[in-house]
Amino acid sequence: MINGNGKIVLCPNADRDIGYSVTRKVAEILASQGKEVVICPFFVKSPSTAPNNEKYKISQLEDELNSAEMIITFGGDGTILRAARTAAKLEVPILGVNLGGKGFMTEIEDIEDINEVLSQNYRIERRMMLDIEVKRDGKIIYSDFSLNDVVIKGDKKVINLTLFGDEQKISNFSGDGAVIATPTGSTAYSMSAGGPIVEPSAHNIIVTPICAHVLAAKSFVLVPDRHVSVEIGVGKRNPAYMLVDGCEHVNLLGGDIIDVTKSDMYTLLVCLSKGSFYQKVNEKLGTK
Repeated sequence: MINGNGKIVLCPNADRDIGYSVTRKVAEILASQGKEVVICPFFVKSPSTAPNNEKYKISQLEDELNSAEMIITFGGDGTILRAARTAAKLEVPILGVNLGGKGFMTEIEDIEDINEVLSQNYRIERRMMLDIEVKRDGKIIYSDFSLNDVVIKGDKKVINLTLFGDEQKISNFSGDGAVIATPTGSTAYSMSAGGPIVEPSAHNIIVTPICAHVLAAKSFVLVPDRHVSVEIGVGKRNPAYMLVDGCEHVNLLGGDIIDVTKSDMYTLLVCLSKGSFYQKVNEKLGTK
């Protein structure tokens, strides 16, 4: 809860909050209530490129986490994903102000709702994450973690994939690729590929083929302790790549194995909504 002596870290997406005007308005609200505020911009080459503002410290998120009690992002879900990749290890709660599109993870549309946070009228949701390892010739060549999803795709052509759960074959197919998602990520690429919408507070691993050339290749919702593996086919030269939360781009070769398991880390999201998850889905997807 915002009742300690920690600082509030404001993380604006430089492309969404032009000139950090919304960020500064929130900073004024927080500062008026005696909160220490620091601004850590995202998607800029360095903090020094941010507009000069003598009133608030400009810094990098990595340098401020140890003394932070909450992160507030300004942008869309991508901005929250960027914060989560840094904050998860210390479990600093994240609140999203929506300046983007759908914003399934963001909570605030009107900045006056920041007062609800100051009044402690919110709850914290622990969101499941995934650990990822890429193995080549039996050796780990890359490791990472994800809040949303891991996307494996062919580089401009179809690829052959075999999906496993605890070393038991789930599916084998040719297609554009596959998405391995958390419940939080079920409303992102996984949904677009035909996967199910899963309540974000659930603990599941969702495996969804992308444009598979086999009718039997369907989405699977697995228990959280399942060990999911994706093997890239070696029958022909199939360059592929992997995206972790839409950020990290990793080149893959035939024979590479991507292991995905439930992480011990969690992302903590600040929730203000009094409505249900179903209401949010209907609102964001434009249904009634």
